Amino acid sequence: MSGHVSPKSVYYSIFATLMVLTAITVAAAYVNLGQLNAPVALAIATIKATLVVLFFMHVKYSSRLTKLVVATSLFFLFILLAETMMDYATRGWTAPVPLLQ
Repeated sequence: MSGHVSPKSVYYSIFATLMVLTAITVAAAYVNLGQLNAPVALAIATIKATLVVLFFMHVKYSSRLTKLVVATSLFFLFILLAETMMDYATRGWTAPVPLLQ
């Protein structure tokens, strides 16, 4: 633990921010943004996840080693997502195998 004690007002303000972002997510679901629906939803979710990690998981006030572990895990998550998207993008390149009858 870092020994840092945050006032309750910080937690209440982060909670209120998360609730506002949740309302924005729900409102954005009812608006047709075309191709931007998924990026907008993912951007809002990323902001919410960042707030949770920084404040509720106390990473903001943790040691540099903890921040390094979080950054490294995100780096490997992006690598895995990139590999998944590369696999998905190349699925149509091969002809389907005919079924034996």
